[in-house]
Amino acid sequence: MTATSLAAIVTTDLTAITRGRFLPANRIAAAATGVGWVPANIALRADGHIVEDNIWGSSGDLRLLPDPDARYVTSRTGAPTPFDMTMGDIVELDGTPWSACARSQLRSALADFEAATGLRILASFEQEFQILGAEMAPAHVFSYQALRRAEPFAGRYFAALEEAGIAPEVIIAEYGEDQYEITSAPAEALTAADRCIAIREITREMCRLEGWQASFAPKTDAEGVGNGVHIHLSLVDTEGRPVSFDPEGPGRLSPVAGAFCAGILRHMRALLAFTASTPASFVRLRPHNWSSAWTWLGDRDREASLRICPTVEMNGKDPARQFNVEYRAADATANPYLALAALIRAGLDGVQSGAEPVVFSGDPEALSPEERAAKGLYRLPETLDAALEALKESETVRGWFPEPLITTFLGIKRDECLAAAGQSDAELCAGIAKVY
Repeated sequence: MTATSLAAIVTTDLTAITRGRFLPANRIAAAATGVGWVPANIALRADGHIVEDNIWGSSGDLRLLPDPDARYVTSRTGAPTPFDMTMGDIVELDGTPWSACARSQLRSALADFEAATGLRILASFEQEFQILGAEMAPAHVFSYQALRRAEPFAGRYFAALEEAGIAPEVIIAEYGEDQYEITSAPAEALTAADRCIAIREITREMCRLEGWQASFAPKTDAEGVGNGVHIHLSLVDTEGRPVSFDPEGPGRLSPVAGAFCAGILRHMRALLAFTASTPASFVRLRPHNWSSAWTWLGDRDREASLRICPTVEMNGKDPARQFNVEYRAADATANPYLALAALIRAGLDGVQSGAEPVVFSGDPEALSPEERAAKGLYRLPETLDAALEALKESETVRGWFPEPLITTFLGIKRDECLAAAGQSDAELCAGIAKVY
């Protein structure tokens, strides 16, 4: 018996779990009105339990509307039928965007940014993951053998991403045990977030078919290396010309890019709830872990939470077209649409207020509290509870999103904090490794 080739219309919820509906692949193009969806689905925790104290209840109906420009298909995962995923927007029955749809919130943020500045955002998500249960032979970190020992997986994986239209750039055997990093080319910000989701699901499928588990969890082992999601951002005009680079600016940032970065730094303590979204996330975000612990704009410094990336100028390479900044205080427990929307809103706030960046080099812990304050260096929240409190206290950041989304997000995350109360770092990381 031949299996029907099924395709999915999907949405990624507030806990960064991608959920959806399947139908025969040959019917996706005709699904102009989408498929049914339930409002209370947005109140699911990552472990599948619905938050009891939510505003949606059992009533209401929505549609999950496929975006024909965001379909990712590959026959190279090794499954009997193709991987076929189309990103969707959650809409009301009349087609208007639903208030708690994260993808729609990113669309709105991008439109508002362009209307206010005449500029657009290019983005890319650099993602780290670990392969669990593979029992591969030990290998030196970053080594040739560390990647080759997974063959033919790595080569097939790259081919699957290419066939799906994700434009992968590099796969790296990373520092951690059985840890890898995958990067993709910069793209318009909504496409970049879509690619982020497709990469995760293709990775998980290919590892599952090998008898392994891929985990994007921020830490699978409290004593091990963390898995980050580094969000790269640059600004271009409506013709696609880069506008982030100025060789005379602080850190080579143009005035508009500098103000954009300053806006992110200004709101970073509240933003952290959207970008590092579980209690286990904060086991990773500690000083001297090559992650992020301070509101810090650094030039080519991997301890900085907002890092100005290097450019290559050999052989006539144009630094302006490469120039970008990297937000490092994020992981795969964050919804990429919501995280990116929050960063863009913060950046726009910085541009509109004329905020000025301070580029810092050194160790914040070596400075006095007064010196840190003068440079805008503040410790990031050290727990999800603290990040949620920072979000709750920031009327500005909360005001960027519809009240139903914020209320639901806070309810889910408070529930997760209660469930994690009393757990050790080891227990938090062991639990999250299985979920993400």
